[in-house]
Amino acid sequence: MSTFKSQFFNIMVERGFYNQCTNEDGFDTYLYECEKSGKPAVGYLGSDPTGDSLHVGHIVPLMMMRWFQKCGHKPLTLVGGATARIGDPSGKDKLRPFLSEEVLTENIKGLKKSFGKFLKFGDGANDALMVDNWDWFKNINYLSFLRDVGTYYSVNRMLTMESVKSRLDREQPMSFLEFNYMLLQGYDFCELYQKYGCRAQIAGSDQWGNITSGTELGRRKYDVELFGFTSPIITDSNGKKMGKSEGNAVWINEEKLSSYDYYQYFRNIGDAEVGKCLRIYTDLPIDEVRCLEALQDKEINEAKKILAFEATKICRGEEEARAAQETATKVFEQGTAGGELPTLVVNSIEGMSVIDAFLQIGFVESKGEARRLIKQSGLKINDKAVTDENYKLSAADIVDGQIKLSQGKKKHGLIKAA
Repeated sequence: MSTFKSQFFNIMVERGFYNQCTNEDGFDTYLYECEKSGKPAVGYLGSDPTGDSLHVGHIVPLMMMRWFQKCGHKPLTLVGGATARIGDPSGKDKLRPFLSEEVLTENIKGLKKSFGKFLKFGDGANDALMVDNWDWFKNINYLSFLRDVGTYYSVNRMLTMESVKSRLDREQPMSFLEFNYMLLQGYDFCELYQKYGCRAQIAGSDQWGNITSGTELGRRKYDVELFGFTSPIITDSNGKKMGKSEGNAVWINEEKLSSYDYYQYFRNIGDAEVGKCLRIYTDLPIDEVRCLEALQDKEINEAKKILAFEATKICRGEEEARAAQETATKVFEQGTAGGELPTLVVNSIEGMSVIDAFLQIGFVESKGEARRLIKQSGLKINDKAVTDENYKLSAADIVDGQIKLSQGKKKHGLIKAA
């Protein structure tokens, strides 16, 4: 394994974050000189506010920025108030829906909250700062932009970018609006360089084309070397992109997902992914990670508990992580219902159909799915399989003021009367 001069680069390599860099030696040297002088390097991570929370799929570059800050450098989090109005074509088959001003404003608040769980914001030299590209794009004259920026881009080269090429290869239409996206992101990079001295963009590998759009513009227009640094796309042993749980996003903000469900996502990671996830999703020292990932057979479950606790502690705080851990222990090891389980409160339990109960608590997406799971003995009330799809809940099902609902072995919740 290569040994780099900078602390950040070495951490990225040993923890599995490093995929590609525009100039490995140049970026490593730049970081090392900043670390040695005590003057923070400035790097940025961008996210378009298309939702009101980030999810687990966004955590890899977020953790990279967390380590960037731990190494003494300054993270910028860029929200794309302007680029969200266009849409990044990377990995997409169609144009992104347009969002209202009110929705964008709320989404930006949600993203600030998500970023704040992983980064320290403030006025210090290496405290994180959030910026919005709408601030510089809202007053730009179109003809001026074409003249000042468009002249540095070759359409021939843009057509070879993966985000464009893959879309055209699939014969999926791409609007001229989306085709402009890489110009805007390239402009963002240069604007951040001019305003904040930002010389690095950190992102997932799917952003490589957009990143190099910025590094090229910096070189050609401002005669400066900007750096791009990407992480691999993290997949499980089946090649499935991590961050989804049974088709649903694993949200970072607690309004979107309980701490218990967040904890359970990591607790239920496959055995083969434990080491990789400990390296990426926790702050645990690498020597401790190596000891945990060496565990075998039943002992691997102890490593999963530590992974779930540490990942939840970063995102939701130690108190929430401990509560989720205690609930999981009660449910899975002691056979009782923990107080942090997802809870459905209804006006009256009496006469409620079992299918409606599982539908309302969110364990199934349709009545058809509920019926299918009942046939497979996949739905349980108080740990007993439901056998009748027409079954209605009654007072006889209530134990200690509540009814425990389970889907499979890993998803549990409670239903109570108001």
